[in-house]
Amino acid sequence: MITVNHRLRSLALTAGTLATAAGLGAAAVVNYRGFQRRIAESSVILNETLPVHSLWWRARAKDKGELIYAVIGDSAAQGIGASSPHRGYVGILTDHIRLSTGRSVRVVNLSVSGATVAMAVRDQLPTFAKLTPDIVTVAIGANDIALWDAAVFEAGIRQVCAALPPHALVADLPCFHLPRNERMVAVANRIIRQVAAEYQLRVVPLHATTKRLGLRSVATHVAGDLFHPNNRGYRAWAEAFVPALSAHLVRGIRPADLAGPNAPNAPAGLPSAVPAGLPSPTPEPASTPVANTSESGGVSGPS
Repeated sequence: MITVNHRLRSLALTAGTLATAAGLGAAAVVNYRGFQRRIAESSVILNETLPVHSLWWRARAKDKGELIYAVIGDSAAQGIGASSPHRGYVGILTDHIRLSTGRSVRVVNLSVSGATVAMAVRDQLPTFAKLTPDIVTVAIGANDIALWDAAVFEAGIRQVCAALPPHALVADLPCFHLPRNERMVAVANRIIRQVAAEYQLRVVPLHATTKRLGLRSVATHVAGDLFHPNNRGYRAWAEAFVPALSAHLVRGIRPADLAGPNAPNAPAGLPSAVPAGLPSPTPEPASTPVANTSESGGVSGPS
């Protein structure tokens, strides 16, 4: 009788365990489906911001400015994932240039959402060739990882670098945090560093900067589509650019008080007032649409 009772209890425990496991499994499936649904909804919201951001940057290209800042890139340069276009890394760096030099800046943002390196060569370089920019930043190549071809990537990077002035700043690819993607990113970044060195261009350590944030940045620095940076993520991108950008501003750009027609020649290496850290974003025009974008998400990378 004791044996039968033990068996009955054992069967009851087993049945309870299986029922609990089934319940947890069902809950996991429901949670995963909800997770996928939230990502899909966030992606739809961000897709709706593409024309908004593009229009905003086209309007900025018509602004007058003493300095010209030209940008080559993809959706990250458009600021997709940020709460508004100006809170992307390009907007933050523009504020930094203004504060550092005391001069107005016209931003010619040639970036296109979804651009690969080959698309940047085809669509962005022809317009870039008509400019004489004082500042140039390039962050392109993350979209090449989806259909990775090292030979195509290198050929495109060579064409981009060949078109750049010596003071251009070229970022390597950000950290994707996923091992499979990171293996391809490592190859891409070796190509970028090698080609940039051949053209004597400075490489911005975007990968190292974003990797230092760690896996926890998936929850703090990425938008709800688990791909684009959010406001915090773009500040990290801007921080990667600032040391090289500040050095260029010190060497090559006169501050406002030395830029007038009657100003004396600035001595070589004259420092401009480069502020410590990054400036807070300036208020945007009231007419600027604001995207409804979350401040949390997952793995980062532009599209």
